[in-house]
Amino acid sequence: MYAIVEINGQQFKVQEGAKLYVNHLPEAEEGQTVEFEKVLLLDQDGAVTVGTPAVEGAKVVCEVVNPLVKGDKVLVFHKKRRKGYRKLNGYRHQYTQISVKQVVA
Repeated sequence: MYAIVEINGQQFKVQEGAKLYVNHLPEAEEGQTVEFEKVLLLDQDGAVTVGTPAVEGAKVVCEVVNPLVKGDKVLVFHKKRRKGYRKLNGYRHQYTQISVKQVVA
């Protein structure tokens, strides 16, 4: 059994026991249970239910494993040739690690 769920504007394929890195959830704390009710597609042993836009009564129950995980550093480099202009910026995207406990149909 799996589901396609929308979390913070991104779609994820989830199954029970899966661990996901989603965009940072600022209100999340470690060990907290989080529910996502925007289930777009649900597969129950071959019986596929597609929502319009979401499946009624379906939700995904997750537990927050780590509320703040920093991703790899991304470097942004700008240069204009022959002008002496160089600029280097970098940032690390913030994620929240969650574990899927249950897919409720």
